[in-house]
Amino acid sequence: MTGFSVVIPTVGRPSLDVLLGTLAAQDGPRPDLVVVVDDRPGRDTGEDPCERACATARAAGLDVRLVRSGGRGPAAARNAGWRRVRSEWVAFVDDDVELPASWARELADDLAAAAPGVGAVQGRIHVPLPADRRPTDWERGTAGLADAQWITADMAYRRTALEQVAGFDERFPRAFREDADLALRVVAAGWRIERGEHLAVHPVRPAADLASLKQQRGNADDVLMTALHGRDWRQRAASAVGRLPGHVATTAAAALAAGSLLTGRRRVAAAAGLAWLGLTAEFAWRRIAPGPRDGAEVRRMLVTSAAIPPAAVYHRLRGELAVRRTPPPAWPPPVAAVLFDRDGTLVHDVPYNGDPDLVKPVDGARELLDGLRARGLRIGLVTNQSGVARGLLTRAQVDAVNARVAELLGPFDTVQVSVDGPDAPSRTRKPEPGMVLDAARALGVLPAQCLVVGDIGADVEAALSAGARAVLVPTDVTRAEEVEAAPVVVGSLGEVVVP
Repeated sequence: MTGFSVVIPTVGRPSLDVLLGTLAAQDGPRPDLVVVVDDRPGRDTGEDPCERACATARAAGLDVRLVRSGGRGPAAARNAGWRRVRSEWVAFVDDDVELPASWARELADDLAAAAPGVGAVQGRIHVPLPADRRPTDWERGTAGLADAQWITADMAYRRTALEQVAGFDERFPRAFREDADLALRVVAAGWRIERGEHLAVHPVRPAADLASLKQQRGNADDVLMTALHGRDWRQRAASAVGRLPGHVATTAAAALAAGSLLTGRRRVAAAAGLAWLGLTAEFAWRRIAPGPRDGAEVRRMLVTSAAIPPAAVYHRLRGELAVRRTPPPAWPPPVAAVLFDRDGTLVHDVPYNGDPDLVKPVDGARELLDGLRARGLRIGLVTNQSGVARGLLTRAQVDAVNARVAELLGPFDTVQVSVDGPDAPSRTRKPEPGMVLDAARALGVLPAQCLVVGDIGADVEAALSAGARAVLVPTDVTRAEEVEAAPVVVGSLGEVVVP
């Protein structure tokens, strides 16, 4: 039987409990591992809905692991999930789908039937719509998922294919186009993508009145797609052009009307205003006519139909300016910064050390750091110092020791310290990703441009959760399972290779 694991990005919605419940109730094979990736930017001080849902799923017999990705979007969350997986296949499902009891059995059959050259198998999506009325604009948009290509609401990828293309491009911050980008790169790498028979149910989740307006941010992602894949990417991805040309015409008419009115050209203003009104009315009617046409829906469509065209144009221009200012390299971007753990990695570990005189560098540390600086790479320090929370040393002592490390090994471009203890929620204490994300932000680089070097699993976990690369340099305290789980392991600092 072909092994598979399941990765679920989430922001803690109640639907996560439903999804995990349907996954636990499967009549087919159980996944090797379920990785739930909490992509909320902070940590709860009260009851954590993700921890609660995972605990319930474990009690139902699922092997569930919860990790956190720091609020960087679904692409980053999925990367943080699949990089923890060792199965041959990784099935991505969204936290708002429900899995019929036959899903796992049908998925296993699809994967077993996949030839060696198949890099991904797409599932089928069913979107239930109201039976007693016509669907709203939002409901019709969700129903389009049933015919969409390569969507990761239910999509299984061969882990080898994900490794070859370095997973999802984390420069796509929304649940939009990141799935098409990945699939295009997988196909370009020589893999095939097939449709399978496994089926997931995608209910229409509630949406705010202005949800369709917020979706216009995706116009900037379309620009990024063009920059990365060329102007024919829509044809290859079976993606429609949409209404952007009409939105441009509507926005131009509105701008002409406003400008003419301000300059006293009333006839031109009137003509342009009528053109804007006609285009807006046509757009609104296209959205109203297929729907229930009740008062709330009509009001929602009229407001958003007037606001969407300028929003779409704005986000399109924003994307164009961003790409022209900084043309995006292929994914993944090259390493620009190396972040080091302190104790056990750069200097010999002295537990809860507050004495600068006890600092002793590890052999090869100065040579490695000097070589990296000579290449123009930024250097950072990311260190847990829970002794402060435990009352065993002060922050001033931590800073004094860090200053001594810099004196012996050269300056650091950023120093990130977590003084949090292990008994309270923390976004910064490794294995949480906070310090790595803060270091990347301070250095002005993407997390994916960072390489983290450490001596224990918490260092590797923090890197993977943040979207950085990781190298483990084991010591006597490194556990065997940490070595086995690390993506790259070297025997000493001198063997660290930065691509």
